[in-house]
Amino acid sequence: MSTSETLVALAKVLQQRDVEKVASDVATSAMSTLLREVAASGYRFTTPTPLTHQRILARRCRQVADCWRDVFGWNLPFPRTILTPSLAAAMLAAGVMRPAGAHLRSAVRIASLGDDLFLHSAYPTTRDDAVFFGPDTYRFARLIQQNLSPQKKDGQRLRVLDIGCGSGAGGVAAVRALTPQGHRGALDIEVVMNDINPLALRFARINAALAGIPIVIAEGDALSAVDGSFDLILSNPPYMDDSAQRAYRHGGARLGRALSVRIAAEAPPRLAPGGKLVLYTGVAIVDGHDPFFAEMLPILAAADCDWHYEEIDPDVFGEELERPQYAQVDRIAAVGLVATRRRAA
Repeated sequence: MSTSETLVALAKVLQQRDVEKVASDVATSAMSTLLREVAASGYRFTTPTPLTHQRILARRCRQVADCWRDVFGWNLPFPRTILTPSLAAAMLAAGVMRPAGAHLRSAVRIASLGDDLFLHSAYPTTRDDAVFFGPDTYRFARLIQQNLSPQKKDGQRLRVLDIGCGSGAGGVAAVRALTPQGHRGALDIEVVMNDINPLALRFARINAALAGIPIVIAEGDALSAVDGSFDLILSNPPYMDDSAQRAYRHGGARLGRALSVRIAAEAPPRLAPGGKLVLYTGVAIVDGHDPFFAEMLPILAAADCDWHYEEIDPDVFGEELERPQYAQVDRIAAVGLVATRRRAA
């Protein structure tokens, strides 16, 4: 290929990328419009486990949505007449309206957490790039709220990092917990949202914008994707041993705990003095033994941190125990690790 032919080919690639970027920007803007309109309606929906969702859909198998909770919560098929013209236009522009027989179905769901709403993936979350929101998200947010206190506005900038942010719920929950009740104006907080999944970062940006929280996007593999130290590091990493190795579920080797161990080991050195790590994860308990905690003990002993570890829920995702890789597992427990870096004497 000659130099001129190479330049023409390169120009075509760049032009295609520009077209794709414009299309992506239009879709993102439309999804923001969609979320704002749904929020203005007073919408609320608590997202259950996939198993509960499956049971509810089986119970309502022939039912068509008659409200927006059915459309964006239970993901039921719906007639277009249930939407306002502006909402229908936004869904079309965003590319999230799918045919479902004689009706339509939303390609996104919307969950509520307190007064905030979060776009996430449609049911079932089988795609490799699915963005999950469910009971783990609510437990993670509660762990954050229990371990953070409102900050006075003293001119010091706080840096917050949400590793594997998914929908961005952790970062938003942290800002809410750090903001004093009745506070007017924004605290000086830099919120960095990290994920390896571009769709998650897209949802996180939209969700944070609705919450009125500016964020910095950091696509990549956990702490390797960011520079500097942080006053708060949050993470709710995947912790299942997923045969399909979907990014939002698969936590790696050792029954899915490898990623959680890596994040918990790499985070303390990146904390500023007095900075805090809040990690929520799940552990496969074998013969009454918590192997995640056993791996963490020498790491925590070597870290310059005070820490607290607790079992939040003794039995989550029990249906996973029927899968071969969990044949020797007693239960899967949800746990929380909070570590605070000591200040210099």
